[in-house]
Amino acid sequence: QVQLVESGGGLVQAGDSLRLSCAASGRTFGSSSVAWFRQAPGKEREFVTVCNKNGGIKYYADSVKGRFTISRDNARNTVYLQMNSLKPEDTALYYCAADPTYGRTSRNPYDYSSWGQGTQVTVSS
Repeated sequence: QVQLVESGGGLVQAGDSLRLSCAASGRTFGSSSVAWFRQAPGKEREFVTVCNKNGGIKYYADSVKGRFTISRDNARNTVYLQMNSLKPEDTALYYCAADPTYGRTSRNPYDYSSWGQGTQVTVSS
């Protein structure tokens, strides 16, 4: 089982950039797909992006395509989310999630068995 801890959230202005980090345990991280989800108060958890175990396959939600980039460094057991041109609509609690068993690149949160506690991103206008 993979343990995940997010960091890097904060308060920024519209148009600014932010990089989130997801630090993972090492035992099964190398075989895990890793996704980012976000959730605003009163809203459903929303898929943001995902990458497969080696980072060669990546998918993005339409709302962030061209602005966000997911990457991973398996040697450091870390996944990153680079967020550029941030908008107030990006304000949410951001979670990373892993699927170490199947390595699926899924948009469905139920396909992920390991979750971090989240890091808050707030974008002001």
